[in-house]
Amino acid sequence: MFLRNCWYVIAWDHEVPADGLFARTVLNEPIVVFRTASGFAALEDRCCHRHAPLSKGRKEGDHVRCGYHGLKFDAVGQCVDAPGLDRIPPQAKVRTYPLVMRNKWLFVWMGDPVMAEERLLPDNYSNDHPDWRNKPGYMHYDTPYLLICDNLLDFSHLSYVHEKTLGGSTAIAQARPEIEPLERGVRVSRRVPDVPSPPYYQKIRSFKGNVDRWFIYDFLFPGTLLMSSGGKPTGQKEADPANSVLLHSCQTLTPETDASTHYFFQQSHRADGGDASVTEGIYQSLLTAFNEDRDMISAQHAAIQRNPGAAMLPLGIDAALVRYRKALDEAIARERV
Repeated sequence: MFLRNCWYVIAWDHEVPADGLFARTVLNEPIVVFRTASGFAALEDRCCHRHAPLSKGRKEGDHVRCGYHGLKFDAVGQCVDAPGLDRIPPQAKVRTYPLVMRNKWLFVWMGDPVMAEERLLPDNYSNDHPDWRNKPGYMHYDTPYLLICDNLLDFSHLSYVHEKTLGGSTAIAQARPEIEPLERGVRVSRRVPDVPSPPYYQKIRSFKGNVDRWFIYDFLFPGTLLMSSGGKPTGQKEADPANSVLLHSCQTLTPETDASTHYFFQQSHRADGGDASVTEGIYQSLLTAFNEDRDMISAQHAAIQRNPGAAMLPLGIDAALVRYRKALDEAIARERV
């Protein structure tokens, strides 16, 4: 089951063509997105007539023309033209979804449209802020999104899955995180003092000695990570931009189906902390690391499928993901009442 009354990212804004249609499935529901004179619109990707995908048709101004029999729908889903008919029946319409663009992410509301509140959007400011630079990324998983949530909620895996990329030290796994409850998620703070600089830091800054690292992030419904992280010379009281690595990351998971997931991500560096080559270097490091994650989680999912009834052994390091899943389950249960 999914949380319905929630904003899910369906696309980066650049993915939607200027004069075309963009199709993506969210929570098992096919959706077509297109640009209008005033912004963007999202409709059910299924014509009400013979259920052909509207994304197989074409965009006509602020309208979508079905490519099968030519019915044309406006941005709120109402059929406004039906070739061969003198009168269009009022029931000739398709579902429309509330859609908002916030800092280059297009969010779609999958629940009751009356409950769609923009105050519930995450603060993904570094996606599009003059003080930060990044290259946007997208990855597809053939696994349930909650397994990826688990991965993001326990950074001890950085020491092993990402030993030669984002990790670089077993001290990350040994550091105990602080976990705080939030209204719609949890906050996780992990500080790792006096460790070698990880390999990908070298794309940003060279350190002569060890560094103190930190990872502080909010993990919010439905599966969004907003993180401040970085490293400074060991023993230095405050992070000085002149000799430290300062990063901000926005990552979010959108279930495609019960067993597949869209993963949108970026890791920003300060605009005064490097040029386009630094931005590209960070992006390539993320791709390498996130492919390491996907390989491990895909193997985990396959093992679970082979014996779905086998119980997992809970450990103390699971505290953040256990709290998050409990809060999410409670939110889903409240929707079902």
